[in-house]
This record gives sequence, structure tokens and C-alpha cells, in this order.
Amino acid sequence: MFPEIIDTRPLRKSIDEGLNWVVTNWSQTFEAIAHPLLVLLNLIQGLLLATPWWLIIAILCAIAWQATRSWKFPLLVAGAMFFLGLMDLWEDSMITMALMIAATLTTIVIAIPVGVFMSRSTRVRQILTPLLDLMQTLPSFVYLIPAVMIFGPGKIPALIATIVYAAPPLVRLTDLGLRSVDPAVMEASRAFGTNPSQRLFGVQIPLALPTILAGVNQTIMMALAMVVIASMIGAGGLGYQVLQGIGRLEVSRGLFAGLGIVVLAIVFDRTTQAFGKQLQAKIGITEART
Repeated sequence: MFPEIIDTRPLRKSIDEGLNWVVTNWSQTFEAIAHPLLVLLNLIQGLLLATPWWLIIAILCAIAWQATRSWKFPLLVAGAMFFLGLMDLWEDSMITMALMIAATLTTIVIAIPVGVFMSRSTRVRQILTPLLDLMQTLPSFVYLIPAVMIFGPGKIPALIATIVYAAPPLVRLTDLGLRSVDPAVMEASRAFGTNPSQRLFGVQIPLALPTILAGVNQTIMMALAMVVIASMIGAGGLGYQVLQGIGRLEVSRGLFAGLGIVVLAIVFDRTTQAFGKQLQAKIGITEART
């Protein structure tokens, strides 16, 4: 046994009391701040559940064709979505998709500006890099505890936990993409008299889009990876079916729900990757012509 050099109980007690004080005095404020997230999630979920199944499949197939310009992948998407319907997982899949879409949209709004600030300031990068490391390595159950204490079980803590878990890759890849833009291209844009905002939105972000889209891809995958954990605090969806399969020892329920999560991951992963390859090809053609 390692010798007890210091007594950590007072430190633990102070942390617990501090969080209890925050919950008592600031929980309503935090709920008001997070309310737009709940509105967004409910809006997306209501829209997906109200849309006919065949229309959702048609939209996803159209997006898949736009990304690949081939009918092979749209056929795969159609087959995957039919699998969800045939296995009686359609409603749970739409709930899971709503959580993933809401978390991804919110993460994009937050993470890309943070990545821009990181790319423009070495000091900001030095401060945020350890924080991003902590967010990526800290077990998700740890930050579920304060989220549930503040908001209670439900969709808001599940969405916040998913955003915290999924944001670091997009922040890092946005920073990397912007810093990887060819300095010669940036110098040429300065020679034309552009200001920093024009260089950012007209040169850096367009050239960094494939890398940024790779970050979006990772965000989607990590959001789907949080589905089962988020279901433990009230998110519902496919993760809840997996949780029920564990609780009831129903292998088939957990297996089919797990396959449903895999299906969604394949559809969105392949789609975003295909769009990224399209952007890389266009940028390569543009650079070759110049």
C-alpha cells in the first residue's frame, strides 16, 4: 500500500461543497443559458420524427450521391436505413440522429471560432492545448456528474456532455488546417492589400476546409460514441435500447441497437469523408492551375 502522506478528504469535501453551492445558487441560471440547446434538440427531433421515413431515406441518398457522384454509396445508405426500419429501430434512430446533429451543430459554432483563435495566437494555443488534452482523456462519466447535478437527468446534460466530448478534435483540426496554409499563398494575399479578415475568410478557411471537415467527421463519430453513455442520463434513442438490453440481459435488443449505431456511424462517416475528398480535389485543381 502506498503510504498516506496527505489527507485528501478535506480537499474532496471542499470540492463537493463548492459544487453543491453552485447547484443551489446557480442551477436556474445555467438552465436558462442551456435552454436554447434544448429547444434546438427538440426542434430537430420533432422534425425528424414528423418527416415520413421514405423522405428521410431519399434525402440521405441524395446527399450521399452529391458527395460521391456514384450510385453505389446511395444504395448502401438506402439499405442501411431500411435495416433500421425493419429492425423496429426507426424512432430510436431518429432520436439518436437528433442528438448527434444538435451536438455537431453546436460544436461547430463553438469549436471553429476557438480553433481560429488558437491558430492566430501562440499564447492561446499554449493555454488551450492542455485543456483539450484533459477534455479528450478525462472519462466521460466524470463530467456527467456535475452536469446531472446542475441540470438533473434529461436531454440537456446528455447534450452538454456530448458537446464537451466531441469538441476537441474539431478545435485541433481547425487550428491545424489554418496554420498549414502555404505561407507563400498568405504572402501573395497580403501583396494584394487584403486585411486580416479577408485573408481569413477568403484564403485560409477555404484552403483549410478539407481539414476542418475532417474535424467535423471526428466530431460526428465521437458524438455517436457518446450515445450509450448519454442514454444513462435520459437521452433515449438507440443507446437506451442498448442499456435496456444490458439491464434485461436481452442480447438481441442490445445487438440490434448496437448495429443501428454502427449503421448511422457508417452513413455519416462515409458521407463527410466523401465531401472532404471533393474539397481536396477542387483545391488541388485550383492550385495546379495557378
